[in-house]
Amino acid sequence: MRTAAIIVAAGRGERAGGGLPKQYQPLMGRPVIHWSMLALVGEVDDVVVVVAPEHEDLCRSALEQAFGPTKIVHGGATRTASVRAGLAATSKADVILIHDAARPGVEFRIIRALLAKVAEGASAVAPGLAVPDALARIDGSGRILADVDRANTLRVQTPQAFRGDVIRAAYAALPHDAVMADDLAVVRVHGVEAVLIPGEHDLMKITYAEDLDMAERLMTSPMVTCVGNGVDAHRFGDGEFVTLCGVRIPHTKGLVGHSDADAGWHALVDAILGALGEGDIGAHFPPSDPKWKGADSARFLRHAVDLAENAGARIVHVDVTLLCERPKIGPHRDAMRARTAEVLGLPIERVSVKATTTERMGFLGREEGLAAQATATVERPA
Repeated sequence: MRTAAIIVAAGRGERAGGGLPKQYQPLMGRPVIHWSMLALVGEVDDVVVVVAPEHEDLCRSALEQAFGPTKIVHGGATRTASVRAGLAATSKADVILIHDAARPGVEFRIIRALLAKVAEGASAVAPGLAVPDALARIDGSGRILADVDRANTLRVQTPQAFRGDVIRAAYAALPHDAVMADDLAVVRVHGVEAVLIPGEHDLMKITYAEDLDMAERLMTSPMVTCVGNGVDAHRFGDGEFVTLCGVRIPHTKGLVGHSDADAGWHALVDAILGALGEGDIGAHFPPSDPKWKGADSARFLRHAVDLAENAGARIVHVDVTLLCERPKIGPHRDAMRARTAEVLGLPIERVSVKATTTERMGFLGREEGLAAQATATVERPA
């Protein structure tokens, strides 16, 4: 059974303010759309993101550093038209999930429950929440015209899951200029029975500026703070540069190592792994494996970030100290911070890089090599 997900992100999202469409505004250090992609990419075979044409670069910037090449298609003037575009790009899927990018609180358990319901035979299924408040119908001036009975009334959320043949047939039969409230409405017009499963408060839809704060509070489960430490050292050898914290620095010597010998990032990877209880860098990237020869240490650092995200953890702050007489670190410090922040997906103010010497003592003082130590502060579910 081949599965696919369509993330609908073609709206302009202007009511949320902030100068950006709401799906690209920051939420817990990442764009809003990042959180939907994170939940879906590990649960389905393909993910297609539907965007406004003028926002394609913005979407790629928001997603591709963390998730690699992303399948993006251009949406239409309405949500219904945008879903049509997404369906055309998922023509081989047996089951299709359709999700609003503005609902970042989607959890793995909801996705798995929806897929299981379709596997059991449902043609169309979505999460739904009871309405606890009294409901009223009003006129344009806010006067109440009538009470609305909330019995048997649910708020319908996304993602919504469908058998692929059912949702494609329903859209094919729908008039091209039709505008529907959601995709369950599309299949119900086509005569398909739809069912709801229990939804989640975390799946709220971001519409207004204050919703971003509410979403962050809902998505933040009880966390504990864990601190990891890492240390690394490399000998000097022949060469004309060293690589430290992702920055190539001209020097009279090079560093000897199986990969690029980036001691700063190697220490930082160990610090993150330590905070996660995931062993050390050598266990994940054995120096005996020839495929890591000359490897860019950004791969190691991104792996540590992925492990944190998969564990529901957040890297909060990192601090790297480089120990050497030369090269001088000061002129390159800001570039190191910027590059490290980029790979970690952190604001630069949460990345510290500094340097010290050993006052000419020991192997560092004799300039036989250099060393680094790092500390990572990580919040993870309690």
